[in-house]
Amino acid sequence: MSAAKGSMRPHPSPSRGGEGLRMRTWKRRWAAVLTVVALLAAGTVMGTGVAGAESNGGVRVMPLGDSITEGTQVPGGYRIGLWQRLVGGRYTVDFVGSQFNGPGSLGDHDHEGHPGWRIDQIDANITGWLRTYTPRTVLLHLGTNDILQNYNVAGAPQRLSTLIDHITAAVPDADVFVATIIPLSNSGQESAARTFNAAIPGIVQSKVNSGKHVHLVDMHSRLTTSDLIDGIHPTAGGYDKMAAAWYAALQSVPGSIGQPGDGTSSGTAIRGVGSGRCLDVSGASQANGAQAQIWDCNGQPNQRWTSTSAGELRVYGGKCLDVANRSTADGAGVVIWDCNGQSNQQWRFNANGTITAVGANKCLDVPNYSTANGVKLQIYTCHGGANQRWTRAGS
Repeated sequence: MSAAKGSMRPHPSPSRGGEGLRMRTWKRRWAAVLTVVALLAAGTVMGTGVAGAESNGGVRVMPLGDSITEGTQVPGGYRIGLWQRLVGGRYTVDFVGSQFNGPGSLGDHDHEGHPGWRIDQIDANITGWLRTYTPRTVLLHLGTNDILQNYNVAGAPQRLSTLIDHITAAVPDADVFVATIIPLSNSGQESAARTFNAAIPGIVQSKVNSGKHVHLVDMHSRLTTSDLIDGIHPTAGGYDKMAAAWYAALQSVPGSIGQPGDGTSSGTAIRGVGSGRCLDVSGASQANGAQAQIWDCNGQPNQRWTSTSAGELRVYGGKCLDVANRSTADGAGVVIWDCNGQSNQQWRFNANGTITAVGANKCLDVPNYSTANGVKLQIYTCHGGANQRWTRAGS
């Protein structure tokens, strides 16, 4: 599952001091940066270290950004410490993205970090990535290259705002965490970074005011220039400080990383007695409102359900089986939704194999006794027919 990482290694520190070998080293690095910039301007995509996606069926989180997300100087970057914290906290999370790198200690290597890329370049690709990977949560740290490349720095806040709009339009139910960028050693560039960062709280608040699930993460204050290995990218310790900041932010927003479990998180299949097919989330979607249906049993994450002491039937860690719109009517649809503790997300397994929606006091039902793949589930007055009886794996 490993992949060669033909990544760009951009951005030497912009300091101009030093002679001899040090000066030659900086010149070579700057030449590489200029080559990368020219190729990107021409629309050329450098080697990206793409590999088959890893998935544990958990809450889908997309780390999104540039070389700091990728982990230049320390492959895996903040994702290493974040993954370890998530595992330690018994959260089941699936990192997603088209890129792939990091050490074995990083349990999931997928990400969307692109070395050398500016905000506009990420924005040009974001909709396709989001459609492919459908993240529940996005971690965005971006803007450093706009400053390093002196690319219309005054316009960077507006570009960031537009990118966030495109993210929330493509995945409207996702939580989007927007970080201020970390410090830079060069004083002029650090001044520009501070100006850029100062605009971010207002951008985030404007999205919140319009009903978007956007959250601010003050990353700049978590690091100092002593946490940088080359004036731009963090040391291992600096990346771990970023991981701690991300983890604290994620924990503060219920549902963004699901709920901590018992470390097994596999869930079980629920099979319809009459149909012989399994309770399934249509299209393996993780979006609020995705329909529950029956489908051939296949053991995939969208068919693995966990009963909780609160009466929930959880899938993907943070989504619950839900009676749409809290309806109590016969024929009301059944969907998934962020777990919220309401009675329309509480279910009771009965001795006769039926599953009662507690809020409506009606049974989970396959309409018209159908046995076809893709039939959407409903609630209906309980009668104990085969289309209302279910078995759990192992029972």
